[in-house]
Amino acid sequence: MKKIVLLLASMSTASAFADVSVPMNLVSEKGVGESVGQVTISESKYGVVFTPSLNGLMSGLHGFHVHQNASCDPKEKDGKMVAAGAAGGHYDPASTNAHGTPWGEGHLGDLPALYVDANGSATQAVLAPRLKMSDLKGHAIMIHAGGDNHSDHPAALGGGGARVACGIIN
Repeated sequence: MKKIVLLLASMSTASAFADVSVPMNLVSEKGVGESVGQVTISESKYGVVFTPSLNGLMSGLHGFHVHQNASCDPKEKDGKMVAAGAAGGHYDPASTNAHGTPWGEGHLGDLPALYVDANGSATQAVLAPRLKMSDLKGHAIMIHAGGDNHSDHPAALGGGGARVACGIIN
């Protein structure tokens, strides 16, 4: 009986967090646009796994991040509307103010780059080893135009481009 109780207790803690499905939409300075699919977030013993099921994106590598706020709305910055600007910057609870690798120092919201194939689809999962599911609720997932070198040099925030798709983690 004692073994059964221990087994049930270990199973309940292993599945303390259910997978979360985040609907993703195109964004522009005018607002939130059409759906491009979803990203499923799950926890593993190695960190949090982000599994995209996305279509209709520009092929190539894209910056992929968890952002500070749970909003995909545009916001004015320096007199100009910015797509999904209300999401704020990259999630950085330790206030490192540094863009870095997903497995090293810097923003906790820095994820591995998202790969979009020649057909505009993204299905390859990425691992964020420093994140936990409990870190994510109340934030946004952002896809940027262009790649991300996970450094603030030679360009700030990895040199990624404009915000092109966004989803809110509930």
